[in-house]
Amino acid sequence: MLPDEKVTWVDFDLLERFMADAFAAIGVPADDAKACADVLIQSDKRGIDSHGIGRFKSFYYDRIRAGQQSPTTHFEIVRDGPTTAVVDGHDGMGMVIATRAMRMAMEKARQLGLGMVAVRNSTHYGFCGYYTLMACKEGMIGITGTNARPSIAPTFGVENMLGTNPLVFGMPTDEAFPFCLDCATSVSQRGKIEVYDRAGKELPEGWVIDQTGTYRTDAPQILKDLLKGTAALVPLGGLGETTAGHKGFGYATVVEILSAALQDGAFLKGLNGIDEHGRRQPHRIGHFFVAINVEAFISLDRFKKIAGDICRALRSSKKAPGCERIYTAGEKEYLVSLERTSSGAPVNEELQRQFVTVRDECGLTQYRFPFEG
Repeated sequence: MLPDEKVTWVDFDLLERFMADAFAAIGVPADDAKACADVLIQSDKRGIDSHGIGRFKSFYYDRIRAGQQSPTTHFEIVRDGPTTAVVDGHDGMGMVIATRAMRMAMEKARQLGLGMVAVRNSTHYGFCGYYTLMACKEGMIGITGTNARPSIAPTFGVENMLGTNPLVFGMPTDEAFPFCLDCATSVSQRGKIEVYDRAGKELPEGWVIDQTGTYRTDAPQILKDLLKGTAALVPLGGLGETTAGHKGFGYATVVEILSAALQDGAFLKGLNGIDEHGRRQPHRIGHFFVAINVEAFISLDRFKKIAGDICRALRSSKKAPGCERIYTAGEKEYLVSLERTSSGAPVNEELQRQFVTVRDECGLTQYRFPFEG
């Protein structure tokens, strides 16, 4: 949610039920539909509005209706070992594939200390932190990454080649919330641009460049040009090497390799979702999931205490002038989740139109939203 954005706050349970029923209406099995809706709503509960209900229609509902991904999920285990596995998702629901893959990794870690599952031919799986938090709840360290449609330009380049390629870690602590670092390997990501677009606002300078290397801020056209390949996101660290943009480029490449090479999956331009004739096709995204059983190294309580001590020491360190607080990863999302318990999710006018459209197309006449009066 952006400052001064006009929104209506809507109850989480209502939105989750609606999305589950809408998924089911277009062929997603009931249990899978509920699982997908849960991933999306958990994003909004944590204040990650770029990856929750805002993407329900455009990233999932529309793609299923267009035949770009399958509403039913065939989860094929291609290779399976004591601590590793390779899975083919056959272009099914990314959230279903990812949840099962992380559970596999956790079960292997429960038995032998470590587990890793690589996935090919999947689809967008929502916000990455969902899966690392699964591991944290079981007393494990969770790691995940995914490639995506080309967005990021290599350092010293202007062509969008790499996806936003998040590399995400979750670690249990003795605090009310785990340490959860969930971020893209670009300065910002496509989902945040979508938030600005829905709000009708210009982007901050420094996120996106055109083919001359000039910064762009016009969100609606940028989203179109990212698809055409005439705009690109800047890697984490910024342009060039002066502010270490090569490090963001390097980490994005690490995620690309781990999301494609281990599982013989698609990569780079092969994830565009467009065939050589300009027709829509599955995005064939790859993911990886790692679970580390803390108890294989140290008692869980001791690990959590040390992790918590580290975070507390960082937050209590000397503040910069004019700054009142230092946050550690996952803390802001936890605080937002407390605030939103009673308020629900912010739904702006564009999302309101999308929900009404989906409801009417699916004949879900039992739903009426607060923004309808």
